[in-house]
Formats: sequence, structure tokens, C-alpha cells
Amino acid sequence: MNNRLLLHPQNPAFQYEWTEQNVTTTFFKCTQWEVQETTDLINCPYHYFCDSFYPGNYSPIIDFLVLIFAAVSYMITISFTLLETRGGNLGFIPSQSKRRYWIPSGPISLPLTLLALAKGQRINTIFPLSNVGPALLQLVYVSALAFEYTLDKSIKYVIFEVSIVSGVLHASLYLDSIILPYYTGLEALVFSTFSGLCVSCVCRRKALVVGGNLITYRGWSGTMFCVVATLCSRLIYRFSGEDNRRVLLMKYLLEGFSWVLIATDCVYLMVKSPEGELLVMTVFGSILLLVCIHLLKKMHRVFASLNGVCCKRKRDKLTTCEIGAV
Repeated sequence: MNNRLLLHPQNPAFQYEWTEQNVTTTFFKCTQWEVQETTDLINCPYHYFCDSFYPGNYSPIIDFLVLIFAAVSYMITISFTLLETRGGNLGFIPSQSKRRYWIPSGPISLPLTLLALAKGQRINTIFPLSNVGPALLQLVYVSALAFEYTLDKSIKYVIFEVSIVSGVLHASLYLDSIILPYYTGLEALVFSTFSGLCVSCVCRRKALVVGGNLITYRGWSGTMFCVVATLCSRLIYRFSGEDNRRVLLMKYLLEGFSWVLIATDCVYLMVKSPEGELLVMTVFGSILLLVCIHLLKKMHRVFASLNGVCCKRKRDKLTTCEIGAV
């Protein structure tokens, strides 16, 4: 649709009385922007309008159910993390074989997360996924990294790990289908001027790009690839033998880098989110807290391991001295 238009931004041909909510919905939910030719190369070198139809938000009940699901998934994750940190092998902690069904990356919660993200474009009232959707993906990241299974090398374990990798890849794509239209519309709304020819008709100095330039976060990103690489390295290490130090080192490096990237994404989204400050700060602050708790747990284990090595060396040294004295 490349119609040649003569634009007059200062004297628009039509006047629209749209509420702010209608305007923002039109921009943030637009999935297809069309560019039109213009003769006003000085004031309006690029003229865009939204060429897609938004069917409307789901009922707030759907948002509420997704909110409850996200809250329960978070509470399960942080509860297992805290119980492991404090209790070690306490009897009331579910075994690994049972725990995998409860966590967000498990075979029950992960499909529900994928369903929510796949339909997330219309979840936009109580729990708008255009703003807080990345938290669901990050919760899956944390769950997949935090709870590593070391029970067996059976085909069930391989299928389970591969399903998590597949779920992470699909969740990232579904999330981008939600946030990229939102970021594109935000770019069009902030750095454009209304031409007045329609509610979404805008004039721009620069071409509009998918995702815009205001927020650089993406679901299909380096964080996602690092998490997937970590999960794959666990499979390789499990079946290559525990004496393979190179694979073990690669696994630890990838996992550590993944945690850093997830924490960085949380801080970035807390700072750069354009609206819903209280909700966004709460959601991503909660994910960041979960990351910090797990990192502290990892540091505690490392220090405990180093302390055990030091104690063993002291005992060996004392034993050697006693044998020499005899």
C-alpha cells in the first residue's frame, strides 16, 4: 500500500477524538506498520500507519489466573531454593524426581508458561505481559539453572533436558511476539508526530525498525543462548564421564555467565521500563532476589568445599607427622 499522499501536519485533514487508552492500545498492539510515500521530505520523510487489527484484551479473569500461576511458580522456586540452602537433606524437601514436576521448568508448569506467552498479546489488564512477560521467561531460566538433576543417565533424563531446551527456545520466541510490537509502538509514539490522517498515522525523521531503539531487551538474546548452552553442556558432561575436566569447566563458566546475564537483564528492565513502575519493580526485583539467593547458595557451597579440602589437607599433614614421629 504505497499511496502518494500530500501531507499537511500543521493543518490535518481529519480530527480524531480518541482517548489516551485507545491511542496507546493502537500503538502498543500493532503487529504490522505500513510506510506510505510522501512529498513532504522535510517535515515528514517517513509516514507510517498501523495496518493490523487488535481483537481486544482477554477478560481480567485470564490475567488474574496468569498472575496467580506466576506467583505460585515463584513461591515454589524460592521455597525449594531456601530449603536447600538451609536444610540440605531435610526430609520434607521433595526428592529430585518429584521436585522436577513442581518447578517452572518442569513438565507441568513449562507448558502452561508457553500457553500464557503464546496468548500473551491479549493479556493486557491486571498482569500485562507486554511489561512483565520477560519475568516469566527469566523464572524458567532460573528454575532450569538452579535445579540440576544428578540421579541417572537414562533416556528419561535426556528427554527431560531436551524438553527444557525446547521450551526455553519456544518461550523466547513467544515472548518476542509480545514485546517487539510493544517496543515498536513505543518508539513510534515517542519519536514521531501525528499527521492527523488517522489515529495511528505518524511522521518520522528516521525509518521505524522492528523493536525500536528505546529498549534493547529481547527474548531471543544472548541470555537465552547462554542458558541453552549451559543445559547442553550438562548433558555432555553427564555422558562424557565425571573425569572430563574441560567439559566441567565449560559447564561452570557457562552457568556463571548465565546467572550474570539474567541479573543484568533484571536490572535493565527495572530501570528502562516505561510504565507500570510499581508492578515492574516488584516483579523484576523478585526475580533478582531469587538470583541473588541462588548465587549466595552457590558461594556457600564453594566455601564449604574449600574448607573441606583445607581440613583434609591438615588431617593428612598431621597423620604424616605422627607416622614420622613413630
